[in-house]
This record gives sequence, C-alpha cells and structure tokens, in this order.
Amino acid sequence: MYAVSDSDAYPSEREAVQRLAPQPRSIRDTGLTDNFLGDLLCKHLHDAGVLDLPRLVERLALTGSVLEEVLAFLRKDGRVEVLGQAGGQGLRYGLTERGRRAARDALARSGYIGAAPFPVSAYRSLLKVQTIHHGRIGISDMRCAFDGVVLADGMLDQLGVALNSGRAIMIYGPAGTGKTYVSSRLIRLFAEAIWLPHAIVINDAVLEIYDPQIHQRLDADQQGSLLLNEGIDRRLLCCKRPLLITGGELGLEQLEVRFDPSTRLYQAPLQLKASNGLFVIDDLGRQRVAAGELLNRWIVPMEERRDFLNLGGGRHCEIPFDLVLVFSTNLNPLELADEAFLRRIGYKLHFNYLDPGHYERIWRQECERLGIPFDPLLLRYVLQGLYEAEGMPLVPCHPRDLLGMALDRQRYLNASGPLSFIDLEWAWRNYFVQLDFLD
Repeated sequence: MYAVSDSDAYPSEREAVQRLAPQPRSIRDTGLTDNFLGDLLCKHLHDAGVLDLPRLVERLALTGSVLEEVLAFLRKDGRVEVLGQAGGQGLRYGLTERGRRAARDALARSGYIGAAPFPVSAYRSLLKVQTIHHGRIGISDMRCAFDGVVLADGMLDQLGVALNSGRAIMIYGPAGTGKTYVSSRLIRLFAEAIWLPHAIVINDAVLEIYDPQIHQRLDADQQGSLLLNEGIDRRLLCCKRPLLITGGELGLEQLEVRFDPSTRLYQAPLQLKASNGLFVIDDLGRQRVAAGELLNRWIVPMEERRDFLNLGGGRHCEIPFDLVLVFSTNLNPLELADEAFLRRIGYKLHFNYLDPGHYERIWRQECERLGIPFDPLLLRYVLQGLYEAEGMPLVPCHPRDLLGMALDRQRYLNASGPLSFIDLEWAWRNYFVQLDFLD
C-alpha cells in the first residue's frame, strides 16, 4: 500500500471507489433532487448568461445525460429556453424571466455556484473506503520516507508504531529540534491517490471540500484518464492525500462550520478538509485560544473516530473522523493538558538536542548540499570553541543556519575559498541574541 506512485492508487481501494461512485446517468443516480439541480443550473446560467451543453458539463461536473434531464425539467417548468445554435456547435440555453427570478431566489438562499455537490451519505462511505488507517507501516517504509534525515536512535521505530496505532500523536521538545520538519514528512508514508468531492451537501447546505491551498491535484491529463476510463463520478477530484499544518493562527472557529451571510456560503472546518490525510497542529499552546479549549475540541473525535458538524438552526451532521492528528509543541505538555487528556492522545514522542555525532552528520549533509568542502577542523572549532565554550545545546537546524550565514558574509565581502573560523564566529554572533548589553 505505501510508497506507491501518485497515479497508482491502491487497486482494491480504487475499485471500491469506482463501485461507490460511478458516473451518474440520471438525476436519481446523483443522489440529489431535481429541484436542487435545477436551482444550481439556473444559478450557473444567471452567472454566465448563455451556455451550451459542453460548458454546462464542465461547470457542474455531471454527464450530459444528467444535464439533459435537468434541462428538460427546467424547460417544462418555464425557467429555461433554447436560444438556438452557436455556429452550428450545439444548442445554447438561457434563462427566461421566470428563470431569472428563480435564480435570484436560489442565490438568496445559497451563494454556491460550482460543481454539483456530493451527497453527505455517499461522502461518509467514501471517507471510510479511503481511510488513512487501512494499512500497516513497516521499518522499511520508515527508512525510505526518512532517508537522509538524522534522527535520534529509536525515533523512527517510535514514529512508525505510533502511526500504526491510529491514535493521535504529540511531538514535544525544544525549539529547532525538527518537530515540524519530521511531522510534515510523515505524509510520504501515505503516497497513494485519493478522490475527494468539490463540495458536499448536507440537507440544503453546501460545504466546499476541495481547497487548492490544501489539496494537490494530479496532472490534469492523468486525472481525466482516471475519471473517464474508470467511470468514476466527475464530481470527484483525484488528489494526493492532504497535509495540513496550522500554527499560532489557528482558532476554534476554524474547526467548526462557518456561514458567511454576505456571500451566503458555508466554509468547511479544517479537519474536514484534512480528511483521509495528515493534520499537524504546530506550536500548540501559542494559539489565540487557550490550549485546554483547543485540546478539548478533539476529545470526542479522537475517542469515537467521528466528528459532529453544527450547521446552525439545530442542524447537526455526523462525519467520520479519518486523519492522522499530530500535536507539536516546544512547551511542557503537562502545562498544556492534564494527565487524563494526555492519556487520550496515546503517543508522546520527545525530540531532544543532538549529541556531537548526530550534529556532525547534519553538518556534513549541509556542506554537501551547499557544495562546500567539509573541514573537520572547522567543525571542531564550532563544537568546542563556540558551543562548548558558551554552553549552548546542539540543535538540528543550526548547521544549516550557521553555514548559510557564513556564506552570506563571504558573498558580501566578495571572498572565495573555504569558510574560515572568522566566518563561522561572525555567523554565530549574529545568529544568537547577545545578552552582554545587560551587564
């Protein structure tokens, strides 16, 4: 299952998606009502003016046979009229006056104008079929995903076991020890493609799921081939499993369904957009909301593997909670949550400072990446003359930053040749905050 190419999803999973979401051939097959699709099509015509069938197929992501049925329904209702052919290329459709009034009424109820949404009942099944927890990660998978990454002994095994458990993970330790980098790299263990809808509909509320800032679509030609040849519903997009990382900007309101009265659009919560993927809450404890409130939001989803969406007006909807949830913090976890909550998380992995051997491995890697020779004497000076002399801990991000700043100085001075002790000491003095001004 793991480490497959983006275009070659796990075969049994792909077949299950194909059985679950075949191309609809009629309104009934879409799981939507003729009134809902009629209102949506009218909104598209109101937005564009006049459209032919191919353009409607493109806009609503439905087959021509479905749209012909919707158009026949709208023509019978007096909302749509045929405006003739465009250069012999096919019939064009526009709204009648009755249709324009109906479109304005529909827009007053919902501002959504996009692809036809996927029914929430089918979406629940889709999430379960594509669960991120349906496989088993082995040590070879971990070594492949973290090839070239310097980690403390045993950390790969801890991460692999934690991921296999399906439980939430907390990564904690001092700043700069690689927590965010390692967390984001975990997505490499889940490289198969998934299908996700443009939007879903819950009763009469449409929530957009696809977000180009979160979801990475496959190559357009490749995606089209997958959808057409395999007969998968056009309302689904073929994407990589999502990786969503939030930091101090995260607020509780982003974890709930939001309605914008000005646009009359519903915004899906972040965890819903991260479904079937990886959701990293970075810098835990530095959000605008108290850490306890933020953590309490996850108690039910973590324990019951389901989330409850509140759409307002007494409307609620249950959705599978299918993602790998990672908390990352450089604060003491015991100051963020009590023992009862930490037990619910399950795995707490401590990232610490480096020993000299691991630091040297990273230093060598950075020298190779920057195309500069490795000088053991220079490294000894950094370790003994700077770190040891000033009592500074060895942090994984330091080699990249110190070598980069030393090269910045060289370029400024128009100098060439190997880096010198002076270059590294200059970088050191400018990298760390100097407190001697307090004396």
